[in-house]
Amino acid sequence: MICLDKAKPTMPIGVKVMETTAAVLWEVGTPWSIEEIELDAPRFGEVKVEIHAAGLCHTDDHFVTGDMSWPLPAIGGHEGAGVVTEVGPGVRRLSVGDQVILNFMPICGDCPSCVRGMSRLCDRGAAMGSGLQISDNTSRHHARGTDLRLMCCIGTFARHTVVHEDSCIVFQKDISFEVACLMSCGVVTGWGSSVRTGGVKPGDTVAVVGVGGLGSNAVQGARLSGAQHIIAIDPIEFKREKATEFGATHSTDSLASAVELISNLTAGRMCDVVVMTMGVGDGQLIHSAMDITSKGGTVVVTNAHPQHETSISISLADLTIMEKKLAGSCFGSANARTDIPMLLNLYRNGQLDLEGLITNTYTLENLNQGYLDMHSGKNIRGVIVM
Repeated sequence: MICLDKAKPTMPIGVKVMETTAAVLWEVGTPWSIEEIELDAPRFGEVKVEIHAAGLCHTDDHFVTGDMSWPLPAIGGHEGAGVVTEVGPGVRRLSVGDQVILNFMPICGDCPSCVRGMSRLCDRGAAMGSGLQISDNTSRHHARGTDLRLMCCIGTFARHTVVHEDSCIVFQKDISFEVACLMSCGVVTGWGSSVRTGGVKPGDTVAVVGVGGLGSNAVQGARLSGAQHIIAIDPIEFKREKATEFGATHSTDSLASAVELISNLTAGRMCDVVVMTMGVGDGQLIHSAMDITSKGGTVVVTNAHPQHETSISISLADLTIMEKKLAGSCFGSANARTDIPMLLNLYRNGQLDLEGLITNTYTLENLNQGYLDMHSGKNIRGVIVM
């Protein structure tokens, strides 16, 4: 769906403007356009961030292909880390010079979801679909005389961006920006899919379907939780080999070939948890995922499915007679303000491999090549270094 926004920029008279560079998606099915944009000063509750590194998550590519829709034109990127260079009025938690991870789901801390410990479902975050600033529903980013939207309120495919402080998590300076940016989405979402949503326990058998940026971290989550068997399922040999470095005990190239392998490993009981983290979800594969799931087991659906897909293939008897469960997972059912610092401590202690996730780095100008490499199976996670 093409949804070009021809509105005039919303810059009020007297607002300080700077020029910077960003990757803009103008129409579905076109490459990212790397170009100069104008950036307003931050307003109430907002900060300006100089981006140092940004992750190339598959989700942003879904907006290019049209599998998912977003108001356009928009600056891409929902994984990023940088330094606060300017604070607007009313900012309470951040100061100039703070190093921050930009969280793709803002956290207000006050709505019913946040106070119940489900900040990934924050009411403020749920309203971010306009692509505009969550503080006042206007834009700080402009190009070609047009307001630009932001992916997930942050737009990290840019040298500078303006975001609400609710989208920022401060991190310590002993962590590199390249590592920190992965915490915005991929690491926490994958890890949490096993640990939080799937509830993997010591001795469990876990299958991870698709071991790219999300799946590799689902493997690590299962390993950290004490799983006995961790089966990586992916058609790309390179990814299966990398999965063994992250903790997979076995691997195979398809769900079909996994049936006999898992049955032999478990004396026919199959997997306690199956995590779906393939690049693009396919509802017809849910039935196959249920086939490798044990009685009382859980299939966790983390990967994005095409927005128009509304049906799946499933045996409903699995849900009743077998008490199998099908669970959706947003941000791995994690909470950014507590889980990101905890995971960084595991990395410091050598228990979580984050550097091994970074397969290749790119300049902002080579962003499109990074996504070509992702599609060709060369990357676990590509990272833009500004």
